[in-house]
Amino acid sequence: MRLVAAFLRLVRWPNLVFIIITQLLFYFCIYQPLFQTQEIYQLLWLIVASVFIAAAGYIINDYFDLNIDQINKPGKNVINSIINRRWAIIWHIGLSTAGIIATAIAVSFHKWYLIIANIVVVSLLWLYSTSFKRQLLIGNIVISLLTSWTVLILFFAKVPFNAVYGNNDPNITKYFKISFLYAGFAFVISLVREAIKDIEDLKGDLRYECRTLPIVTGIRTAKVYVAVWLVVLIGALLLLQLYLLLIGWAWAVIYSILFVIVPSIILLSRLLKARTTQEFSKLSALTKLIMFTGILSMIFFRL
Repeated sequence: MRLVAAFLRLVRWPNLVFIIITQLLFYFCIYQPLFQTQEIYQLLWLIVASVFIAAAGYIINDYFDLNIDQINKPGKNVINSIINRRWAIIWHIGLSTAGIIATAIAVSFHKWYLIIANIVVVSLLWLYSTSFKRQLLIGNIVISLLTSWTVLILFFAKVPFNAVYGNNDPNITKYFKISFLYAGFAFVISLVREAIKDIEDLKGDLRYECRTLPIVTGIRTAKVYVAVWLVVLIGALLLLQLYLLLIGWAWAVIYSILFVIVPSIILLSRLLKARTTQEFSKLSALTKLIMFTGILSMIFFRL
């Protein structure tokens, strides 16, 4: 049981559950009401692919971050203490391969570009762990793009590239707009969280010569960077609420204000005052909560 618990910690099981919830909500609240079709077989395989590839990414990240985590998160990395490094690599390779196979089963070879896309995702997760995360902003952008891909892969699994532009189907147009709305939200909130985590992990990153934003520009500039993205996000969400009011979605507006916009404003306020590692850790957790409540708003498309 100790080994199982360690493995679940290694693959960040709460984050994997979040991926499952996101893709289930997207399918049943966005896709299914628009197109009135049931394609559960494909959905399940895409979820398996996303979960396996993400789990492999967490494993390889901890594998290469062993020394840094001993400073930033002492006692939390299970590699070498409970799980042997060789087994970590084996699990990474096995889960990555299984994720690619699951993608091929889900979309078949007539959408070969999605199989290639997930191969690229696996490669980017490796490069992120070995190089990108130690470079200025590159790692943050890569992770944010991969977070938005959790939604976009479901979009492209259903809609071919040539149907996005120049189509006369209002459902495809609406599906495109909603998909990229949530993907954009996931991208921005991930940028915010990754930058906050960089500030939180400053001590260990500095010792191992990483070039993250707070190291290169200083904590104050990094906080300004995060604040700008938060202001952009809050502004975009407020504009969206005006549109929702016009179409009569009052309950969605109330939900968004209480559970997404207000927490984002609180996050911005606390960010400007934060000084300690513990404070930035709480901000990171709050950011994850905002992402979760934002994704949950998909329910209103079903209602």
